[in-house]
Amino acid sequence: MIVRDRPGLLRLFFILRGSIVLRILPQVLVIFALSAGVVWGRGAHPGWTPAFNGAPFALLGIALSVFLGFRNNACYDRWWEARKDWGQLVQAARDLARQTLIIEREGEPKAARRQLLRLTMAFAHACVCHLRPGVDATKARKPLSSSQLAGFEASRNRPDFLLRQMGQVLADLLAGRHISDMQYAVLDGTVERMSAVLAACERIRNTPVPFGYTLLLHRTAYLFCFLLPFGFADVLHWGTPFITALVAYTFFGLDALGDELEEPFGTRANALPIEALADTIEINLREALGETDLPPLPQAKGHLLM
Repeated sequence: MIVRDRPGLLRLFFILRGSIVLRILPQVLVIFALSAGVVWGRGAHPGWTPAFNGAPFALLGIALSVFLGFRNNACYDRWWEARKDWGQLVQAARDLARQTLIIEREGEPKAARRQLLRLTMAFAHACVCHLRPGVDATKARKPLSSSQLAGFEASRNRPDFLLRQMGQVLADLLAGRHISDMQYAVLDGTVERMSAVLAACERIRNTPVPFGYTLLLHRTAYLFCFLLPFGFADVLHWGTPFITALVAYTFFGLDALGDELEEPFGTRANALPIEALADTIEINLREALGETDLPPLPQAKGHLLM
């Protein structure tokens, strides 16, 4: 995720890091070169280069803008829903750290509370690995015991395995009458909220925006930008390459930005900082356990927080 102060008006035109420009620059340059070739062809060999009336392009441009807006809204809804889900996970982890204080007050050794919170740390990091394949799972393994680690490695859904381990700890506390039925219900309700976050994130990751809709917009945007010079070369002359490049930047940029927002757990610049959120959960829970040798909270590097 891009984290930076809002730039001033002058700097706004020269910022590249965090901009979509670098991703779409080849397409924009192709449109610029095509437009320059069309303008030259209309002047040097008018009969060789076709020309169209520009009026239909205006109508098509309006329709394409509306459809791109709908798609980007749908993609942003996915991004924002994923961010709210991770916000709920942060809240649930902090709630569990507070609620488990009752275990120590009831006389149970601190080991049970410590195990619950360490499983929660591992769960947060395991969610990152589950949603963002390729991430090293070392942080998820570190809080686990050797017996838990074997089951963790063998599981096909590691975050769900850790939730079951947390449920087992709570069931043992209830069976040993270290907590009451009411206290068990409260603690299990918090674990259930974590499970709901996992299910919601899996739904977002495994259910993309319908491919046919995306394909239609991709094709229409490219066809529109490739045909645009033929409709305005006789009107704008050598201003055509610059105008068409600006239009291409807008349409290709919106299209590419929608692609990034569609995958909130990806690794592109506009993806959610789920690794940083998992680190934040670990720091909060280690502090709740009384540890003082804590790392600093995650900070953006080069305006990028992942």
